Amino acid sequence: MRKDDLEVEFLLEGVSPAFANALRRVMLSEIPTMAIEWVDFIKNDSVLPDEIIAHRLGLVPLTFKPDSYRLPKECECGGKGCSRCQVKLTLEKKGPCMVYSGDLKSEAEDVKPRFEKIPIVELFEGEELKLEATAQLGTGREHAKWQGAVVGYRNLPKEGGEGVKEDSFVFTVESVCGLKPEEVVLQSAKVLERKLEEFLEKLKEVKD
Repeated sequence: MRKDDLEVEFLLEGVSPAFANALRRVMLSEIPTMAIEWVDFIKNDSVLPDEIIAHRLGLVPLTFKPDSYRLPKECECGGKGCSRCQVKLTLEKKGPCMVYSGDLKSEAEDVKPRFEKIPIVELFEGEELKLEATAQLGTGREHAKWQGAVVGYRNLPKEGGEGVKEDSFVFTVESVCGLKPEEVVLQSAKVLERKLEEFLEKLKEVKD
């Protein structure tokens, strides 16, 4: 129905309220997104302690190609860390200056801050910040920094404004990760499809 860089609105018809809510929950907390998980501080002369800076870095949305990376627990390396499940980023700045998300330098071309002007910390004269960070995939179920989107939906009103269509829903999806809003919807559909396939497989085992 409408779309921009951060938000998409679309109509979903012919489904039950339970299915609509399941799709919403997947978009919120079950699609893999990229975020910084570990930070190794080499030097930090700023007024903020390491923990606060690491927390801020973790909340910076990172772009990535969904088909290029795996969740650590699903990676062939067994979660030990490789180019398929981890990306290294570095940051080195000297004051006086404001350190922004865009100052992060990534070893992978597709992984970078979605927004370059998120303030991290202000450095004053003589202060320095130098660090190495590791980003990996995760889901909103594990931590809010991996949340995919803010999602809401409503029933489509009937023509004439008398009541609503019980099987038609207008979704509004605002991406809060490194994926575009339409990518959030597409990845959510894939996750939901996989969950349904797993359920049918388990059900078949019970019947057998």
